[in-house]
Parts: sequence; C-alpha cells; structure tokens
Amino acid sequence: MDNTQGPIPEPPRAITTKDILYLKDALSWELLAFKKFHFLSRQVDNTEIRDAMDQAGKMHQKHFQKLLTHLEVDNNKALAEFSGQQSNQS
Repeated sequence: MDNTQGPIPEPPRAITTKDILYLKDALSWELLAFKKFHFLSRQVDNTEIRDAMDQAGKMHQKHFQKLLTHLEVDNNKALAEFSGQQSNQS
C-alpha cells in the first residue's frame, strides 16, 4: 500500500492552535503599538511629529484589523472540507 500523498493544492482555511496563539500575540503587539503612538502623539506640541505619530498609530490599527480578518473562519467547516479532500484523494 502506497501511503505517499501529493502536495495539497491549496492549504485549508482551518486555523491550528499554534496559529491562534501567534495571531493572539500579533494582535497584542499591534494594539500596544497603536495605544503607545496614540498616547505619545497627544503629548507632543509639534504638529509635524504629532501627525507622524498618528499616521504610525493608524498603520498599526490597520494591521490589527487585518489580523482580525484571519480569525473570521468557520474552523469546523474548514476542517471538514479538508478531511473530505483527503479521503477523496485516497
């Protein structure tokens, strides 16, 4: 019996526990960076520096929102589809 499998044509949309832990850390880093830039920009009188800090904070906020989209997955459905693909290839 040949148990070798070919490459997966497209990775499943399922999220592993390791993925979730990494995303949680990344979300925490982005949120912290956003909060720090927001706080610091309110401490500065120079409008040019304030604008630069606000821009950096908005960038981290966008990264945070982008990371959240990776958590919008029906994990059970994705795993079921992956299992179905595996059994069809056998």
